[in-house]
Amino acid sequence: MVRIAVCPGSFDPITYGHLDIIKRGAKVFDIVYVSVLNNSAKNPLFSLEERMNLIKTVTKDLPNVRVDVHSGLLVDYAKTVKAHAIIRGLRAVSDFEYEMQITSMNRVLDEDIETFFIMTNSQYSFLSSSIVKEVAKYNGDISSLVPPIVEKELHKKFGR
Repeated sequence: MVRIAVCPGSFDPITYGHLDIIKRGAKVFDIVYVSVLNNSAKNPLFSLEERMNLIKTVTKDLPNVRVDVHSGLLVDYAKTVKAHAIIRGLRAVSDFEYEMQITSMNRVLDEDIETFFIMTNSQYSFLSSSIVKEVAKYNGDISSLVPPIVEKELHKKFGR
């Protein structure tokens, strides 16, 4: 049986924290679909296409990683790609309560899909896309937070 997982997120933009979780998931699963959320309620800095291109670029050396997009229920998407697992990163205890609610709801919707939590590397425990965007907006050094291509694109967005 091929072990397929989905790693969902908005990835606006992808950070080294996200990349750490994706790489570690790719060691465990045969195929990992990095699924970019198309959430019309959010106002992302990067377009869906830009986010997907950035993720494809920074994961190009991971042959078992696929980049895709979805809107709607994650469990429905997981079924379409024949995934039996969802990978979620946890940075801190504060993430756990929210993630537990989502996981519990997903179990109600489809009890055959398991969620696997991966604790983030401690060097990324504070890291979020929102923080990266805020620091980049004010021309702070983000070189240790995001891959070079992402840093370059953030500087373009903020006119640097």
